Amino acid sequence: MNEEKKKFLQQDFILLLKKLDADTKGKWGVMNAQQMVEHFVDTVKNASGKLILPVVNTGERLEKLREFLMTEKQFKENTKNPLIGDAPFPLRKANINAAIEKLREELNYFFQVFENSPGLKTSNPIFGELDYAMNVQLLHKHALHHLRQFGLVK
Repeated sequence: MNEEKKKFLQQDFILLLKKLDADTKGKWGVMNAQQMVEHFVDTVKNASGKLILPVVNTGERLEKLREFLMTEKQFKENTKNPLIGDAPFPLRKANINAAIEKLREELNYFFQVFENSPGLKTSNPIFGELDYAMNVQLLHKHALHHLRQFGLVK
């Protein structure tokens, strides 16, 4: 299953994102398409260990979130990330194509990191310490959430 999700993240996800205009608004939330792509870049950087963020959940809450993570249940619309305020972050890339290319680079780096260090675990602010399979699961679930947000999948 991880190989299918890996292929989806490296190929299908990128191809679907290329259908968006930078200023396309989602069905929910405040981010436009380019802001969402740049947000996802940060998510992948966190998964690879490049971006370290504080863990905000502990104990029973963390345990329940990790159980949810490993299911195929979708994130709900308007799921709030406690590390993101009400306004999206300023854009960092000149255009959406540059943001998508950065995302492709970070996804490739993520898979390379875990290929070189198969036992690696990284720290996710919501779900705690994650191994390769858990990170792939999260990235896939998160990607589908944003693709639904922008009407690219049902």
